[in-house]
Parts: sequence; C-alpha cells; structure tokens
Amino acid sequence: MKKLVTLCALFLLWAQIAMAGVNINTADQKTLESLPGIGSSKASAIITYRTEHGNFTSPNELTKVKGIGKKLVADIHDQIEIK
Repeated sequence: MKKLVTLCALFLLWAQIAMAGVNINTADQKTLESLPGIGSSKASAIITYRTEHGNFTSPNELTKVKGIGKKLVADIHDQIEIK
C-alpha cells in the first residue's frame, strides 16, 4: 500500500510539472528550444527580444520576434505562460 501511495504522489507531481507551461520571460535557450517549432535561432531571437524590450506581456507579443508568426504562436499557446 505504501508503494502505491508513493507511486500516486510521484505521478501527481509529474503531471503538475508536465502541465506547467514554459515561461517565455524566464526560460533559458534550451527550455525555449523544447517548444515545438522553436529551434536554436528562434530561441535566441526570443531571448534577444526580451533583453532589448523587456518582458513579454502576452503570448501574442511573440509575433514581434523575427521568424515567429501567428500560426506558431497559436500552435504553442497552450504550452507557454507569462508570469
């Protein structure tokens, strides 16, 4: 029974982590690259943009980053967050 409770607790922790989005205002290069459609050049562009312009205030602001369009933002919208 103890193993089952431990397993359930670990599963719930994993689920919570998996459901958390990538914070585009604090994520590092590698974390940004984990998003579908965001490779190394787009991740670098996101970091450069937020360094030069400050934090993103909405996911749609990502379209101001060179190489990122509305479709890509729509595709990853549920995987990103802004805090």
